Amino acid sequence: MATHRPVHRVAIVGTGTIGASWATHYLVRGFDVTATDPAPTAEAALRSYVEGAWDTAASIGLAPGASPERLGFTTDMRQAVADADFVQENAPERPELKVKLFADIDDAAPSDAVIASSSSTITMSVMQAECRHPERTVIGHPFNPPHVVPLVEVVGGTRTAPETVRDAMEFYASIGKKPIHLKKELPGHVANRIQAALYREVVYLVQEGVLDVADSDDAVSWGPGLRWGVMGPHLLWHLGGGEGGIQHFMDTLMPVMVESWKKLGTPEFTPELEEAVVSGVLKEADGHSVDDLAARRDAMLSALLAVRAQHDPSGPTGTATAPDAKEGK
Repeated sequence: MATHRPVHRVAIVGTGTIGASWATHYLVRGFDVTATDPAPTAEAALRSYVEGAWDTAASIGLAPGASPERLGFTTDMRQAVADADFVQENAPERPELKVKLFADIDDAAPSDAVIASSSSTITMSVMQAECRHPERTVIGHPFNPPHVVPLVEVVGGTRTAPETVRDAMEFYASIGKKPIHLKKELPGHVANRIQAALYREVVYLVQEGVLDVADSDDAVSWGPGLRWGVMGPHLLWHLGGGEGGIQHFMDTLMPVMVESWKKLGTPEFTPELEEAVVSGVLKEADGHSVDDLAARRDAMLSALLAVRAQHDPSGPTGTATAPDAKEGK
């Protein structure tokens, strides 16, 4: 397989919330970005999103020469990807649409460009089924919003070349992301499955009347959520084992945890439970709009990332730029 080209130009296919956030990140990191979406209001919505998200994204890592003026837009998908070095696809989660779209992108993009998908539920083996060059296709699934949260889940399909996975991992790391390599495909990938498992128990506790919606959010965000913003569960259990570390934890505390797994619940998501969650969330939001809450979230996340950058040398560098960024090429 040909060596993948250095990335100077990124194509964004699909400019909904995820695509717009990706576009913001790539622009802030100094790339030329061409976006495409068939919706009649897509360009205006995209440019508005980039404008609103720019300051937060720039505070995390701004490349010399980066500018929202380096964003181009066309409704012609083939034109958008024709000279792309890297394609980030963000279309709706419909398998039949993704299969056709990937075949079309594969046909139109340069043969040495990587084609990545932000899909959260569909595997690459499905999407690459009709591609002539499936070896250069890969999942690059972000965590929302991509211009703030560093995590990217990278996993190939059955016909993806190992070099593509390697190059995608290196590229994402070079632009301030924190890529993780999933060695097996599975629906939902990893982070969303972990998130779903936690939320299942939270909803069960609400249904059982153990606590209300606001207290359940506080139980996560002011307890384990704070620790998870610093370290993952395995390393935290290593600390929980005291001087004996993870081995002591496994010997003394893990059996208790394994036994507790049997008592975790699965809620029956009734209309009444849905109403309880909705009304509880609206009460907790206390009249603040979704945009207001998102801005508050992103400001705190960017501050947390700044703190982590001071203390965690293994984390995203936050300083990488696109090739030729200084010259604005």
